[in-house]
Amino acid sequence: MKIRCRLAQPLTLDATLEVEGFTALLGISGSGKTSLLKAIAGLLPAEGCPWNRLPPQARPVGYLPQGYGLFPHLRTWQNVAFALDGTRRERHRDADALLARVGLPGMEERRPRELSGGQQQRVALARALARQPRLLLLDEPTSALDSITRDDLMDELVGLVRGTGMPALAATHDPHLAMMADRVALLADGRIVQQGPPAEVFSMPSNQAAARLAGIRNVFTASVLAQDGPWVMLSCGGQSLRARTLHGCNGARRVGVAIRAEALLPVPRGCGIDGDVVAIRPEGLLARTTLVADGLRLEALLPSGIFPHLGERMSVAAAPEHIHLFPLDDDGDTRVV
Repeated sequence: MKIRCRLAQPLTLDATLEVEGFTALLGISGSGKTSLLKAIAGLLPAEGCPWNRLPPQARPVGYLPQGYGLFPHLRTWQNVAFALDGTRRERHRDADALLARVGLPGMEERRPRELSGGQQQRVALARALARQPRLLLLDEPTSALDSITRDDLMDELVGLVRGTGMPALAATHDPHLAMMADRVALLADGRIVQQGPPAEVFSMPSNQAAARLAGIRNVFTASVLAQDGPWVMLSCGGQSLRARTLHGCNGARRVGVAIRAEALLPVPRGCGIDGDVVAIRPEGLLARTTLVADGLRLEALLPSGIFPHLGERMSVAAAPEHIHLFPLDDDGDTRVV
């Protein structure tokens, strides 16, 4: 499903994206993710397609807001039945069927306070499905979940949505959820800066904004020294790098460079980028290590057994295929977004 949406308030936004299967809309807080979902649902005035200028009640859209929006005084089946038509008996029957469909049989008489966060989310999903929508919209579906159960509940949610057979667009700032999706769209500066399969988007960001949203901390510019077929030699801050060239960068004198922290590994001194260790942050069995090399600041995620010491000088390198290049903006801007 192709969606085009132009929004003037509460922020300027002009986004075009494809929704296929479970699609994640990834962006930082304040980038307009919630506003875009509300505009698609008809809850904010906007221009676009499909369903341009239709009122919310006429749009075939199921919407799960942040916090799920369940009525605390109603029982589970009543929350679902709120979106159904028919007699009380028919609505009760159909609500029970929807609750069973999302894996909550036997929970019909409970109230939201008697349910876990994941169960509340399923009730909200059942209510959204009650409208028999052509598109599901989920606003920050992991924001109300604790970190311990989040991954399991994300697996369940994605599986449930896929099981409905209808496209879904989930707004999130969580890269973990985006990586589980069938497709991801990156929102920055009021537009979709890149979209496609997560493996492609996260490994080959098309620009600096996309690289930052993909969780890549090592993003900088470099000068092109020489090009030999598929290989290019780069210089940045007195350091040399060898990488594969990229379509769109041929002939460029300066390019953007993105290297994932986990791609940088220790190498013998003089065989990579030499830098001083200025920060170490343990992350379980790994250590996020920050090096400064001639003004170039890099983060490396190093495995246990080779933790460096503060002030130590060490060398790190990434395989050329893990050094991703992208064209710079017209003004060569690589500011953090």
